[in-house]
Formats: sequence, structure tokens, C-alpha cells
Amino acid sequence: MDRRKFMAGCLGGYLGLPLLAQAGGSRAQAGLTKIIFPFAAGAGGDTLCRLIAQEMAPALQRTVVVENRTGGDGLIGIKAVKGASPDGSMVLVTTGPTMYLLPMVEKTPSFDTANDFVPVSLLARFEFALVINPAVEAVDFKSFVTWLKAHPDKTSFGVPSNGTIPHFMGSKLERDLGIPLTRVPYRGSAPILNDLVGGHVSFGITTLADALPQHRAKGVKIIAVASAERSPFAPDVPTLKESGIDLVADAWYGMWLPAGSPPEFASKLGAAASAALAKPEVKEKLTAIGLIPVGSDADGLSKELAANTALWQPIVKATGYKIEN
Repeated sequence: MDRRKFMAGCLGGYLGLPLLAQAGGSRAQAGLTKIIFPFAAGAGGDTLCRLIAQEMAPALQRTVVVENRTGGDGLIGIKAVKGASPDGSMVLVTTGPTMYLLPMVEKTPSFDTANDFVPVSLLARFEFALVINPAVEAVDFKSFVTWLKAHPDKTSFGVPSNGTIPHFMGSKLERDLGIPLTRVPYRGSAPILNDLVGGHVSFGITTLADALPQHRAKGVKIIAVASAERSPFAPDVPTLKESGIDLVADAWYGMWLPAGSPPEFASKLGAAASAALAKPEVKEKLTAIGLIPVGSDADGLSKELAANTALWQPIVKATGYKIEN
């Protein structure tokens, strides 16, 4: 397994601050900050970046542009910010799983999130869902488990890619349920949903936002979400915890600066991002694409990262899964 296939399913401003003298005398490029988004344009995370950049710009009186620095399943953009001058000219926005999961599964980690970056803000959450094909005779998670036990030859499930949160969710389900499951990796959510509709796999684990249109059209059935609470996008669907599985596996986007950036700088940037996310028009546009705006200070992002690292490290370690650098 190489990095190219990793994270395929994980999913996607203006820095109104005065020029800051940094250690070594470096200064931010006058009037310009680049938000580096390490995935392709058009995805939810890209939309998030462009919305907050637009909203932060007038208030902070400094041009902020969004640059899609793609490649290496996020690593190209991450490395660009890691090696950038800590002068505010470059900011990273990426998924949480990219920052805590990739260092766990690389044989030789390419970066250390805690030491190579300064946390700024938790930006927005998105959710995962367990989805079954319409031919499966189950109405909820409990009856689905009963169905799986009665059909040991039909336990295949789709994930957006190997090495992702859905991959390791499947590993935990297999262990907790005591049922051998067959993981089928895809290139994203769309082909999983197509194969669910066609009956080629029994279930899939994918983003809730991707699954909802087919669920509403009765093409597939969402029987559980992996968030801490029921999703505002599907309030009638219970969580995995409600269904008896001790697992919360939501995902999120966060913002980081390169190591060495002053804490005061990070604090002001986080406040500006949070203010942008609090605007009703921004909330409306983000919820329309399945993102839940959050906003936080640096401590909030650090706690989220630490909690996710603690949750997934033993699960990932138990699988023995690694990818080549």
C-alpha cells in the first residue's frame, strides 16, 4: 500500500494582522497570506477555505488567497507549510485525520504534528455513516448484526480507501461484534454507493453528506452515524453508541501555522477564523454541503487532536497496518 491510495476517502483569508517581526527578523509578505489546502478544488474543505478567506479579508485588511497544493494524499501541502517561514505568509487547512492518522501508518513518519506545527483553530466537522444496501433485511443496526451473523458469506463492506478512518472503523466493528468482515477499498465514496445500490457489497462506511442523497432516494439505507450525537442532517438515524458500539468517529478540518509562529499570531488568526464561521451566511453555506461550523482557539484544536490520537492509536496499532513512504 502506498501513500497515493491513502486518505482518498477522507476527505477538504485574510489574516488581518499587522506585519510581525519574527525570530531571525523575518516578516510576513506585505498584505498577503496563503491558505494552503492540500486537496483538490471543489471539495467541501476547499469551499470552507474560500468562504472563511472571503469573510476574513475585509475585517483584517490583508489579502488572503487559497492555494490547492495537491499531491501525496495531502502530504505535498503539509510539507510546504511545515517548511514555510513562520511569518504568517502560509497557513495550513486540512482534515484532522490527515494530521493524526498519517503519522501513525507511515513506516517512517514524514512529519510530527505536535512539533512541526502550531495549532490555530478547529474549523468544521463532518460525519461518517454506516450504510447498507437495500436488499439487506435489516431496519436498524441491531437487526443488521443479526443479518450478518446469519449470512457469513455476505460480510463484505466498502471503504473510501485503505488506511482511512472508515477502514479502522471496520476493524473495530469486526473486533467488537466478533464477526469476520471483508474490507473492500474503493477510490472515494461515489463508487461505494454505486456498488451498494447494485448489491455488490452488503454495507459501506462513508461520509454522511455523500450518502444522504441516495438514502433519501431509497437507494441505500443509513442505519447509524458515528458522531457523538445524532446528526442535524439525519436526526432520525441513531448513533453507533446508541446502537451499542462504543465508538465516536467524526472528522473535522483544522488550521495550523508552521512551527515557530508566535502564539499571539495564532490566537489572532483563530479568532478571525472563528468570527467568520459564526456568520449566519457562512453557516448556511457550509451546512448546505454537510459541514458543521465550529471555530475554536488553539487549545480547542490541540485537545481535539490529542483525543483523536488517543482513540485511534491503539486501534490502528492492533491492525498492524502500515504504508510505504
